[in-house]
Amino acid sequence: MIDFTEIIGHEDIIKHFKKSIELGQVSQTYIINGENGSGKKTLTRALAKTLQCEEGGTEPCNHCKSCLQSETGNQPDVVWITHDKPNFISVDEIREQLINDIDIKPYSSRYKIYVINDAHLMRPEAQNALLKTIEEPPAYAIIILLTENMEKLLPTIVSRCIVLNIKPVRENDIMEYLETVLHLDNERARFCMDFAQGNLGKAIRLASSEDYREIKEDVVRVMRKLNDMAVDDVIFAIKNMNHNKLKVGDYIDLMMMWYRDILMLKVTGNPGRLMFKEYVGDIKKQSSHISYEGIENVIKAMDKAKIRLEANVNFDIAMELMLLTMKENK
Repeated sequence: MIDFTEIIGHEDIIKHFKKSIELGQVSQTYIINGENGSGKKTLTRALAKTLQCEEGGTEPCNHCKSCLQSETGNQPDVVWITHDKPNFISVDEIREQLINDIDIKPYSSRYKIYVINDAHLMRPEAQNALLKTIEEPPAYAIIILLTENMEKLLPTIVSRCIVLNIKPVRENDIMEYLETVLHLDNERARFCMDFAQGNLGKAIRLASSEDYREIKEDVVRVMRKLNDMAVDDVIFAIKNMNHNKLKVGDYIDLMMMWYRDILMLKVTGNPGRLMFKEYVGDIKKQSSHISYEGIENVIKAMDKAKIRLEANVNFDIAMELMLLTMKENK
């Protein structure tokens, strides 16, 4: 069921939506900004369902025709913009699916809601074409842009929208969900929670993977032998950590957890607090050969690699730059 009561975390955004609905002051243009898996689409579906509910409250009734259509993804007045190319949204797609359609009044609802997922993929000309519509939308229209990289949106677009930034979900809420809903044991739930860094979608993605143990072992295999492997061999190994269950950025996050364990052991000397505690011998050995500054340099290099990959920098180049920093600070 899609409604606000089913959403884990994001209380501030839900409160904003409900207050706006209650006061009749729903914005016609929103930007919801947050990383992949952080809950942007879930929040949007809950908002759209609530706005289109025939009872008009701050929660959907879940039994009217519109609510039932929303549950199956068939609400005719909620339009999700699609695009053929994986890396960009063209001006023609924005014109055909939104600009040329928005003057047609809603079929059966109070609003006509347009959602542009991955809005940062819009080409500049697509954003410029959208700008006039955002400046003067019909009274019944609501346009919602979902993005994980707001810097790629034109300032003229951003300035005309209500911007809602996704905040991390509390660790206790993620743990409770993993243990009570997905029925994970405490150790696996804690590992997935730490990996997610407040992103429930990421935690679920790792927790639900049938290849969970294999994914973890692949990362450990590389991290244990990193100092003895050539850069090209490590790049090849990372490429072959390809279960199509996780993104490359997720594997980098798992590698980052290894370095956080090294830091934890250096600071506390307590192996009981490690996420990779079964490999405490390797972590202890590596922690004795790297400085605090070196750990910081490596974690920064990993963050940069993720940013480069998101910007479609060549995979081998992005990985090589990261791995050279890792080897320099071994």
